[in-house]
Amino acid sequence: MEDLTLGIGSRVVHPEFGKGVVIQVYTDSFEITFIDHGTKTILKSFKGLEVLDFVGGESDLLSFEKVERVFQRLLRRITDLQEIVPLGSKWTGGMMILQPSNRDLKGKEIPIEAFFHKIVMVRDRLRVMEQRINSSKLDDEEKMNLQQYITRIYGSLTTFNILFADKEDFFMGDSS
Repeated sequence: MEDLTLGIGSRVVHPEFGKGVVIQVYTDSFEITFIDHGTKTILKSFKGLEVLDFVGGESDLLSFEKVERVFQRLLRRITDLQEIVPLGSKWTGGMMILQPSNRDLKGKEIPIEAFFHKIVMVRDRLRVMEQRINSSKLDDEEKMNLQQYITRIYGSLTTFNILFADKEDFFMGDSS
């Protein structure tokens, strides 16, 4: 079955689940809705799948997940919506302790979640500023100068990347 790429709408028979229709195609599997067993994910390497009605698949597959990621990135760029960014699990429930060098002065404890939320808000507001600069009536040279400042700000904030659960949420400065 691995060398045959079924397309969406192909009808199949599974030895355990019975008749079904391919509703999504991934690089390594098919999502198939079976009449009596609901939707199941079946690996392309599974040998027991019998094809009843073949519908050709595209050679360049576009999965729902890819489309979803594109829409998420697009929405982040064009809106002021704040995304939900996960905190690294090792920091959940933790405290950030700020202790002055003078031990007679009282220190400050801040829940890491609260501090993390502020960092994410800074990042989101920088993104909005970037969008507004790009859509402004400034000339290209002025836009480029302002973009360089924003890139440097991102670079200054890379210290806080240890708080993020996912690398794709990291601050990225100028790599040169």
